[in-house]
Amino acid sequence: MENFFDNIISSIGINDILDILIVSFIAYKVIGFIRDTRAQQLVKGLLVLFAAFFLSDVLNLYALNWVLRGTMTMGVIALVVVFQPELRRGLEYVGRSKIVKAPFGQLDKERAKSVTDEFVKAVDSFSETKTGALIILERETALVDIAETGTEINADISAQLLGNIFYEGAPLHDGAVIIRGDKIYAAGCVLPLTGNKNLNKSLGTRHRAGIGITEHSDAISIIVSEETGIISMAVDGKLTRFLDTKTVEKTLLNLYLNGAAAQDSKLNQLVGKLGRKKDAR
Repeated sequence: MENFFDNIISSIGINDILDILIVSFIAYKVIGFIRDTRAQQLVKGLLVLFAAFFLSDVLNLYALNWVLRGTMTMGVIALVVVFQPELRRGLEYVGRSKIVKAPFGQLDKERAKSVTDEFVKAVDSFSETKTGALIILERETALVDIAETGTEINADISAQLLGNIFYEGAPLHDGAVIIRGDKIYAAGCVLPLTGNKNLNKSLGTRHRAGIGITEHSDAISIIVSEETGIISMAVDGKLTRFLDTKTVEKTLLNLYLNGAAAQDSKLNQLVGKLGRKKDAR
């Protein structure tokens, strides 16, 4: 037995170790992605299906085995259609390149503080006056197709300009504002709505759109309710409500100063820690 293990160890080369490490890293990333999306339930269902298929084959349950075989064949096409958002997001995650500079992380400390202050002033004003607002912070996933549904502005961020955009009666107040770096990229944009059926029924279209864009990209949504003035933030398809301006300030500073290094999990932890109530997943 000792010779057996010695032979195995002696036959392992550097390439084998590298191969194992790469496969382990890929498996770790895939498991992490599955855990944070609806794919977690999908994997559980597939495991049950495969177990039933295996047992039907072992126990010679021919009719059940035939049904399961057909279901699995047709199910591949159905899964691609049903879980298209998750598949798209997974491919976008794999395709993100750190060689290309992200929109965030390019500002010096003073500029980041100045831009954040303008954001905080605007959000605080929206909350006090119960002005509905939906602000989308573009990160690594470009939102060009979303921006094309609105009006391109490409202006410096200021509380006054944001206030004019979301002023009730203004032509662009019903849509979303897209922020690219330290610029207001576009306004009056139309966003995809979330398909999450478990959200609080009191959440309207603005909140559902704010969540929806974070399910289709790595963007961050800042939402102010028109009815209550409550400040909310959506990251990675998760909504945190009842935030204060300090939370918004710390999150934005973390984003601007850390840029691409600020991963979704870290932002989720920051918002969840500073927020008062996690409303929906």
